[in-house]
Amino acid sequence: MSEDAHIAFNRPSSVGGEFDNIRRAIDNAHISANGEFTRRCSDWLAERTGASAALLVHSGTAALEAASIVADLRPGEEVILPSYTFVTTASAIAARGAIPVFVDVREDTLNLDEALVEAAITPLTRMIVPVHYAGVACEMGEIMRIAREHGLLVLEDAAQALGSTYEGKPVGSIGDFAALSFHETKNVTCGEGGALLLRDRDFVEQAEIVREKGTNRSRFMRGEVDKYTWVDLGSSFALSEIGAAYLWAQLLEADRITERRLAVTRRYREAFAPLEAAGIARRPIVPPGCIDNGHMFYLLLPDRASRDAAIAGLARRDVNAVFHYVPLHSSPGGRRYGRAAGPLPVTDRVADCIMRLPVWAGMSGSTVDRVVASVYEVLGDQVRSSVAGAPHA
Repeated sequence: MSEDAHIAFNRPSSVGGEFDNIRRAIDNAHISANGEFTRRCSDWLAERTGASAALLVHSGTAALEAASIVADLRPGEEVILPSYTFVTTASAIAARGAIPVFVDVREDTLNLDEALVEAAITPLTRMIVPVHYAGVACEMGEIMRIAREHGLLVLEDAAQALGSTYEGKPVGSIGDFAALSFHETKNVTCGEGGALLLRDRDFVEQAEIVREKGTNRSRFMRGEVDKYTWVDLGSSFALSEIGAAYLWAQLLEADRITERRLAVTRRYREAFAPLEAAGIARRPIVPPGCIDNGHMFYLLLPDRASRDAAIAGLARRDVNAVFHYVPLHSSPGGRRYGRAAGPLPVTDRVADCIMRLPVWAGMSGSTVDRVVASVYEVLGDQVRSSVAGAPHA
């Protein structure tokens, strides 16, 4: 099927070196974790982000779960996070017996509202988990100020944000920990994969133990101990060399992938300015001091009915647009394992109104233009229908 026959929401990027790297991993006779490509990827990520260490894991979820173990979250302790996020941001916390405390998001960025964080802190609070939605950084300066003042850890959920910056700092380099994702929907991918970033050297040895199934195998491989054994809690979090080999090709092209995605989102942003001016839809907002990575482009429509109708109308035109998260605070799991820190009206409204448009690195200008034209057709139909149904003066 040609690109123009059906416009998919996402197409995983392929840069051309993936197969050669996988063959080399096979020829090396080392396809489990911690081979040549794992080391290359880890070094690249640490250098690019400024982390003390970057540990490859099999998913962004694994990075969140490993960080929760390294942080030694205990049953009954509380962790502040947005409700508008992927389920594993919260389930990684709940799996430790800790309590996700859901806070509302900002109107502009859809990120954790830092102005609401302090009021959500209790004597049981241990950690804050800001989620950099759509690759746009949270207000990390204020979040880190609050964390330092109250003695809290910060785990950045940067699953969507590799390559983004906050006040010149790479996203993922500011908190105590950060979780990256290399799922096929992300800018840089290996199908399923992730990384745990650690800012402070003090956490690195414990993180290695957690990643290596609770053993001190990493120290053994460096010749620091003469045998390795079980020393603490952990799991089988490591990414295979096959995944790392694919990822290494992607990381070498990460800047080019990011720029190609930004070209798509810039084209959308310019094209939909008239819709925003007319009050029909709102475009994403990137605050001053933040540079995003072109991960996502969405429109916020007036209500759920118009959003659902727009998605259906685009589907009829072979354009795959989608909504996003169901708020965690109102989900069965969220009600069972967590609690909301007050009302979350912005979260509820955004979940009803958001429509995400296709973005991938290989989108041609003509394909972007077709998406734009289709959106105008669909929303134009809605406006005309609304006007036709309105009572006459």
